Amino acid sequence: MIGKLTGTLLDKHPPQILIDCHGVGYEVEVPMSTFYGLPAAGERVALLTHLVVREDAQTLFGFATAAERVAFRELIRISGVGPRTALALLSGLSVAELAQAVAAQESARLLKIPGIGKKTAERLLLELKGRLAPELAPPPVAAIDAAQADIQQALLALGYSEREAAAALKALPAGVGVSEGIKLALKALAK
Repeated sequence: MIGKLTGTLLDKHPPQILIDCHGVGYEVEVPMSTFYGLPAAGERVALLTHLVVREDAQTLFGFATAAERVAFRELIRISGVGPRTALALLSGLSVAELAQAVAAQESARLLKIPGIGKKTAERLLLELKGRLAPELAPPPVAAIDAAQADIQQALLALGYSEREAAAALKALPAGVGVSEGIKLALKALAK
């Protein structure tokens, strides 16, 4: 019914925000990934929305990206997963991380989310398998040899993100040793 809101951001109190749309204030619940990307109060904001109508309430959920909204809708279709649980999942994991956890069937990642128990995590993995759109899933990871794996682990241990480590690995010459590869990767990342 309400698919998108564009207006002035009046107030932010996680996970709820208030958006003024031509004199009407909409209370919208958002995942933390969307919340952290919001502008300051008083500035314009546009969010994709999903309206949940219950016997006792009508709740509007907002999302910065279409992928978040699609993932939210897939999550609430699962028996036993309500909008609050779906919001918690999207607050704790990005859509790509959720798709990756489902593809790898990693229940441990889901168990870290407050409110997700072992049975719920297993049900999520089972029912979401193949249901997340291909564009939401992370790109396939290329096979890497043992030396590259060691270099990647070293970069991750030094605090670099997986994306930064992967970019540094791509820049390395083929067949490079571990110690030389780490040095070259650090030089590439320092630029």
